[in-house]
Amino acid sequence: MSSQRTGPLLPQARGALSEGVIAHLRGTGPLPGTGDVGTAEPYGDDLQLALYVCYELHYRGFAGVRPELEWDPPLLAVRAALEDRFLTALRRDAAPAEGLDAILDGLLVEPVRGTGLSWFLQDEGELRHLRDYAVQRSLYHLKEADPHAWVLPRLQGRAKAGMAAIEYDEFGAGRPDRVHARLFADLMGDLGLDATYGRYLDEGRAPMLALVNLMSLFGLHRGLRGALVGHFAAVEITSSPASRRLANAMKRTGAGPAAEFFYTEHVVADAVHEQVVRRDVIGGLLDDEPDLAADIAFGVTATSHLEDRLGDHLLAHWQV
Repeated sequence: MSSQRTGPLLPQARGALSEGVIAHLRGTGPLPGTGDVGTAEPYGDDLQLALYVCYELHYRGFAGVRPELEWDPPLLAVRAALEDRFLTALRRDAAPAEGLDAILDGLLVEPVRGTGLSWFLQDEGELRHLRDYAVQRSLYHLKEADPHAWVLPRLQGRAKAGMAAIEYDEFGAGRPDRVHARLFADLMGDLGLDATYGRYLDEGRAPMLALVNLMSLFGLHRGLRGALVGHFAAVEITSSPASRRLANAMKRTGAGPAAEFFYTEHVVADAVHEQVVRRDVIGGLLDDEPDLAADIAFGVTATSHLEDRLGDHLLAHWQV
């Protein structure tokens, strides 16, 4: 079987787990044992990079890696162990403390002014902070909103129609120049960054890897479809006000018109999406499968937990 000729380069390993996964994909070494995963830090660089590399085979793959390895049984067994370690930690650390309605209502409550990542970027952020932020977010935004598309075959009726309508907007509503991944690539150009897909994987910090892995984990497992919808709701409901602050940051620092436009576009689009996701996607899914309410709630709280970890990490790094 021939190796894939296109795609990003494999990253540098960050520990024994990621080293074993990467070596297996190169054909130069054995996979780590599933028992080795049980002692790994669930949110750490090594586990999160190993899991990200496994998941990337379901997106665009890596240059020099055989496409057939996407469904390699030994690799899938390791991936399952990595997923279990990660998911167990999330269920422990981000278990919902309220019912779904209260959790969704809580997403509408804006944080105190001056607290949180988007407030910092709006009020104090410099171009170096915006570039670093864009480098981290590129791990997702250059594939926006591919992980969410996996849930479509697992929905029906009103939930499927609402989700498809939002995804249609995310993918440019028929216009390739308005695909959100393309708009983010334009933002990166304004910031003087390389918008090549996967270019900054080696710079991706563990909290950002974990956020992207969360989407892939929920999207690839039919049994987690409710959690994927909860994740999607958390993103769409909180996006509009945060995007307004980020647009202000881009304008204040003179980042450029494309950088500013990416976020102004999300202010408008996600204000509409917020209503559709709550009324049609969540409402329709619960009409069909009311027992998924707890999973939806978990998707929301897991997303908030990982977003908070990323924000705390970046703010601590920038304020040293």
